[in-house]
Parts: sequence; C-alpha cells; structure tokens
Amino acid sequence: MAIRKTVPEPDSKLYRSISEVSEMLDVKAHVLRYWETQFSMLRPKKNRAGNRMYRPEDVRLLLRIKELLYDRRYTIAGARRTLLDDRKLDEPQVELAFSEADRKLMVIEVKEELRALAQRLRREPAGAGSR
Repeated sequence: MAIRKTVPEPDSKLYRSISEVSEMLDVKAHVLRYWETQFSMLRPKKNRAGNRMYRPEDVRLLLRIKELLYDRRYTIAGARRTLLDDRKLDEPQVELAFSEADRKLMVIEVKEELRALAQRLRREPAGAGSR
C-alpha cells in the first residue's frame, strides 16, 4: 500500500523561520537580512526571541526580489524602484508577477514534500509502511 500525503497549500504555514525561507529560496540567511535593510516593504514579524518569522506574503515578496536581482539582473536600487512602482500601479501586470511568485512557491513546497517523502521511504524497511 502506497503512503499518500497531501501537499500543503503555499499559504498552509502561517509563519516560516529564516532558515526555512533561506532554504526555499536557495539564498543564505544573511542575504535575506540584507534585503530587509534595502527593501522597506519587507518587514518580517519577529517572535519573542527576536527571530524573524516570514508570512506567505513575505515569501512571495522575497521570490519577486530574487527574480528581479538574480534573473533580471536589476541593481538593488532598480529592484526597489520596480517594486515601489508595482505597488503604485494597479495594473494586471503586478498580479501576473505575484501569481508567478505563487507558482514558484508551490513548486518549492512540492519539492520539499517529495524530498521528505523520499527520505522517509529510504529509512523505512520494505513492507514496513503497509499495515
């Protein structure tokens, strides 16, 4: 009997730690902290211990920032201007950019779930999963 686990929605987790987000985006945690100083719209909540806790909208914004900086080769200033312009304009293009970020987030979530499932299957001896 195959083990079936449902893949959570991208927004299934209310908060993610900086290490989770860092792994999802494949950037170092210090890069995320630096981006926080450069992009005023990026303000993750902090818990009582002072640890950053990223909401789904923060993750989508980080995906957009990464796309502008890494894929489109914008400078920090150019990416900041673009994001601020996107916020001012109420055009469908902004929605397309964020829906693309949503798709990327969903792909990342699916990959994480598949990795976890593969690790679990490697650890379980043959036939142990069926009861």
